[in-house]
Amino acid sequence: MALQETVDQIVTGLGYELVEIERTQGGLLRVTIDLPWTAEAAGPEGEVFVTVEDCEKVTRQLQFTLEVEEIPYQRLEVSSPGIDRPLRKEIDFVRFTGQEIDITLKNPMGAQANGLTSVLRKKFRGVLESAGKEGVWQIVWSDAPKPKPGQRVSKKKEPAALQALSFKLDELKEARLAPIVDFKGRQSKR
Repeated sequence: MALQETVDQIVTGLGYELVEIERTQGGLLRVTIDLPWTAEAAGPEGEVFVTVEDCEKVTRQLQFTLEVEEIPYQRLEVSSPGIDRPLRKEIDFVRFTGQEIDITLKNPMGAQANGLTSVLRKKFRGVLESAGKEGVWQIVWSDAPKPKPGQRVSKKKEPAALQALSFKLDELKEARLAPIVDFKGRQSKR
């Protein structure tokens, strides 16, 4: 059985979702797990995150299975996806609708740019939204510079125009949550 299949079978069997497997030159096998998500399970109390105990549980089972299957590795690292979680499946995009994400297109904008942005641009950061069609998503952003902390912004100043880019998942090279760190602590969702 291949490494991907073996790890996926163990992780899903323990009740987790396999996000990513990475194998490095030095023999490191890095497995990223998350808790399965459904819209009904999200609830008003918010996201539930992978804990150290979850990673430990998966690590023990993987160590045992990889030894039995005689799959070579030097070190095993099991972790949560982190603040810059990769988005790969349709359910990931549904889950993180309304969040700020970073995307990289496989091909540059080209004619779609319509003079609003560079025709060679491939990378964007903006808020993920559904485009209203099945399998089509959009990212909304503004190219205006963000105000510096403590800088006063005139209420009379016109806000910069928002731009939107529609895309399908097969047009993406990579998509990740934007790693935004807020040191003020978690804000309650009201």
